Amino acid sequence: MPERADEQPSNEVSAFTAGCLLLLVLVADVAAGLLVALVLVARGWNRMDAGSGRTAADVPPPDWAPVLGFGALALALGVTAVVLLRIGHRFIGAAQLTLCVFLTIHTLRSWP
Repeated sequence: MPERADEQPSNEVSAFTAGCLLLLVLVADVAAGLLVALVLVARGWNRMDAGSGRTAADVPPPDWAPVLGFGALALALGVTAVVLLRIGHRFIGAAQLTLCVFLTIHTLRSWP
């Protein structure tokens, strides 16, 4: 009796699984990106309202929200990429890793 570990899944099943996984990861990334964008927009509106009472000599404190938001999103993308690469989904993991690198560069450029 052959063991289940020795059986190879059919190409159709693995392609379907990879497609569903790619769609799930894409939806999760878009949702996380929208959440970060929503928080940053809300903080921007709050800073604009608070800045109306300032004089020209006042320097606003640095805003760390973009760095923290984009950094957390880059970290989540990186962890997801490593997990996907470890379980054998090279294409999806490489795409996630590429997005993580671009987001890390954007995070470093938004450093105050």
